[in-house]
Amino acid sequence: MQLAFQCSRCEAVNRTNISTTKRDVACTNCDWSRTFAADDIETSSSDSGSDELMPKRCLVCGCEDLWRQKDFPAQLGLLMVALGAILSTIAWSQYRPVWAIGILMVFALVDLVLYTIMPDVLVCYRCEARHRHGKFGEEHPKFDLEVAERYRQQALRMEEASQKSN
Repeated sequence: MQLAFQCSRCEAVNRTNISTTKRDVACTNCDWSRTFAADDIETSSSDSGSDELMPKRCLVCGCEDLWRQKDFPAQLGLLMVALGAILSTIAWSQYRPVWAIGILMVFALVDLVLYTIMPDVLVCYRCEARHRHGKFGEEHPKFDLEVAERYRQQALRMEEASQKSN
């Protein structure tokens, strides 16, 4: 499993691989590290004979609230939407409504195919660490705005408290 996270101390972006034998996460830029417990990840065997890892909680901060999303770059998705809208608008301005609708349908079909084939990634609500290439099932829910807002408010209160103490 691959883990991408931002160091809480120096804010450097890190990528590391987690295996059944490696039980720590460390920043490559500073001396921050965290050792996680063996029960933080669950191991299961796949059909190909290799072990697949599934985190029960975030391996960076220990938060138990993780959400599942498709592992697709948001910038590329926005580029596809913009390109489809521009091409469709051009076709519409040329009085070609069939072409305009056809372009939108093609982009919708591409979106459906990408949604089907793209793997899932687990994201931590607290530190936004991304756990990739693991076995992620239905036990982790999709994004919940209420939970995200709770963690956002908690971070704001902690920041406010630290500013008052300085």
